[in-house]
Amino acid sequence: MLKDSATDSLHGAPAGFEHDAFVHAGDEDFVPRAAAFISEGLAAGETIVAVLPPERIAVLRDALGPVADAVRFLDMTVAGGNPARLIPFWRTILDQHPGPVRGLGEPAYPGRGAAAYDEVLLHEALSEIAFATDHSFRMCCAYEAAVGIDPTAVHAGAEALAEKAFRTPLDDVPDRAERWEFGPDELGEVRQWLSGQAASHGVSRDRLDDLSLALHEICTNSIRFGGGRGRLSVWISSGALSCDVTDRGRIDDLLVGRVLPPLDGLGGRGVWLANQLCDLVQLRSGDDFTQVRLHTRLR
Repeated sequence: MLKDSATDSLHGAPAGFEHDAFVHAGDEDFVPRAAAFISEGLAAGETIVAVLPPERIAVLRDALGPVADAVRFLDMTVAGGNPARLIPFWRTILDQHPGPVRGLGEPAYPGRGAAAYDEVLLHEALSEIAFATDHSFRMCCAYEAAVGIDPTAVHAGAEALAEKAFRTPLDDVPDRAERWEFGPDELGEVRQWLSGQAASHGVSRDRLDDLSLALHEICTNSIRFGGGRGRLSVWISSGALSCDVTDRGRIDDLLVGRVLPPLDGLGGRGVWLANQLCDLVQLRSGDDFTQVRLHTRLR
């Protein structure tokens, strides 16, 4: 369970991954708590990585003064714009720095949409699984109070929460969505149809190419693992083009798409690729369904 603390361990002992959190009321509240967390790590000789939205980086750098040069700052809106990229991001950091690593993040930064906040919460719960054996990794996540997320409630029993969220279908596809049933013979037509839909709404060629490749991978997964057929729904909402693919398969691995599968592995690479190509990816799977929803901004 995450605590509202910048210094207290989630588990109370250094035996495993320490995952902390604090709620703040804005920059004046965020800065001293974040600075204390960073200063504690610097004093212990730890590698410090802060992944925050740009405005938060600026005020924290200013408050830290010269010691800010000892901190690696990265833009959360880039590294974690799609929250599903954050676990592999932190895995790369840990691989690069075998000693103790202290991470500061704000994945639930203000301005995200509701779907993205849902994925942040799933990511936070899945982190408990992904980093459970990483004894030298400590993560602290900041939550602005205005966002309305209570980390202590969200992360109580994180693994059970992750399982429940992953096995629960996403909100219904809106009635206005265009729908397409597809099988092996329709994949080319699906991509052509999507191109027409995206172009009519002003999606750039590069972004359309990325979305088309991601969608092809997901639809191919439906054919290979989801009973040979699937349903595609496409709609525009909140400045983004959304593509929802459903089939009758089941995915057991909660970390699918967040851990790079081996080259000789069966499955998983399509979801990984979609996470790299799309602005947001939502995946849910239960006993008789798998649902993948891809979101690409129009601009």
